[in-house]
Amino acid sequence: MKSKSILFLLLVAISTWVGSCKQTARTEAVLAGKALAAKHCSGCHLLPDPTLLDKATWKNGVLPAMAEQLGIEVLEGNIYLHQKQSAISSTDWNRLVAYYETLAPEMLDDSEKNAPVDDWALFSIKKPKADSLIISSTLLVGIDSAKSSIYTSDLEDPGIYRFDNLNHKQLVTRLPSSAIDICFPSAKQPQTIITCMGGMRALDVTKGQIFTLTNDSNAKPKVISDDLTRPIKTQPIDFNKDGLMDYLVCAFGHNLGGLYILKQTNNHIFEKVAIREVPGATDSIIRDFNSDGWPDVMTLFAHGDEGIWLFLNNKMGGFATKNVLRFPSVYGSSSFQFADVTNDGRPDIVYTAGDNSDFSRILKPYHGLYIFEGKGNFEFGQKYFYPIHGCMKALAADFDKDGDVDIATIAFFADFEKRPKETFLYFEQAKSAEQSKLGFKPHAVPIYKDGRWICMNVQDYDGDGDPDIVLGNYSKGFLNQENLKPTWDVHMPFVLLENKTIPGKPL
Repeated sequence: MKSKSILFLLLVAISTWVGSCKQTARTEAVLAGKALAAKHCSGCHLLPDPTLLDKATWKNGVLPAMAEQLGIEVLEGNIYLHQKQSAISSTDWNRLVAYYETLAPEMLDDSEKNAPVDDWALFSIKKPKADSLIISSTLLVGIDSAKSSIYTSDLEDPGIYRFDNLNHKQLVTRLPSSAIDICFPSAKQPQTIITCMGGMRALDVTKGQIFTLTNDSNAKPKVISDDLTRPIKTQPIDFNKDGLMDYLVCAFGHNLGGLYILKQTNNHIFEKVAIREVPGATDSIIRDFNSDGWPDVMTLFAHGDEGIWLFLNNKMGGFATKNVLRFPSVYGSSSFQFADVTNDGRPDIVYTAGDNSDFSRILKPYHGLYIFEGKGNFEFGQKYFYPIHGCMKALAADFDKDGDVDIATIAFFADFEKRPKETFLYFEQAKSAEQSKLGFKPHAVPIYKDGRWICMNVQDYDGDGDPDIVLGNYSKGFLNQENLKPTWDVHMPFVLLENKTIPGKPL
């Protein structure tokens, strides 16, 4: 019996030793894979953690796309063919793949959160007449407060249309492709600026156009640029203070793109000047950030190397660059805005993540609304997060006129099966007994059956002193959930949410 006990203990010891060796080998393999991922990925963007996506998405979506960037040919069925020009050996690539496939979860956590209140909050809905023969593909909505008009542009009907009293539709001008951004006249810019992306195709051959348009009803758009890769936003900026208006352009691009200035010369020709030639430029804020009297720029980049960068004017025709926030490459950064949400005299960053049309089209628990509190000296720390699948845009304003900042959000890639109400949410800032805390009461305004919202604009439409909201409906494809059929009105081009707050008398 004693010899059997000794033999048993010996077998247990050997088994434990073998298991320990295997565990050590697995650990060493994971660490090796992580080091390789850091070497080959972090040079282009923030290194994504394996837990950000599930195993299947890493294996079938993101890793094959990454392999092509490293010069590896990918055949159907995740078969990798290494070439002489490949940046990584076959052995090292397999280690990198194993790192992500080993640590990635089978499924992402999608636990429930505090549900929003189902009510109309401050708003009532108004709709234009819809054409039952047309599937809406609205890409632009804008409110011109000076004229109490709504402007739109549609993928299938390239041009700018103006709606007066919602149902009086008038063509403003034809365009070579649908507009995606409009900047109305101001004191410093007497003309309307129109940005056309060039189409929905995510290719570097997709060239957009930028126009200016005068108030003359007979005038035709004047071309400022027609060679940028998928431009999506244009703003006026006299960056060199020479008295000639220049234009700041976010060109989202694909593999190409970046943040540019169209510099106006003395003979009124525009030269393209690159500020940061990296694809994914999505939105910019122009202001004098360091109070030196010169216009600076802050920009969100949302493709690959995701984050927010500050460009300080060096007063010599260029900019000094500083990274403000950086996000993993799978986040799908979609919008940002400056606003003093915490009401402490320092502006904060309102940011959304939710673009979901790339290589990882799954519901992600980190999509949603973020607020990064301003700490001073261009430092920001996360103060608030509310998860919203596919959140595409947030706009901050004092909607209820009570002296603090509220927020409206849209979610184009929402969970239409379980949480369709999240396609539009209104976040009413709630007063807190503790000044250090930030609280919101989210409202699910019941308009999720009226459209699928891809664009949003906030302005005072009816001139009563409070901000209203217009939402554009895009109903042509981009459905990531299998066998999903539209449960919303696919014909409605846009809706207006009219704010019922009486200035001076909060609801």
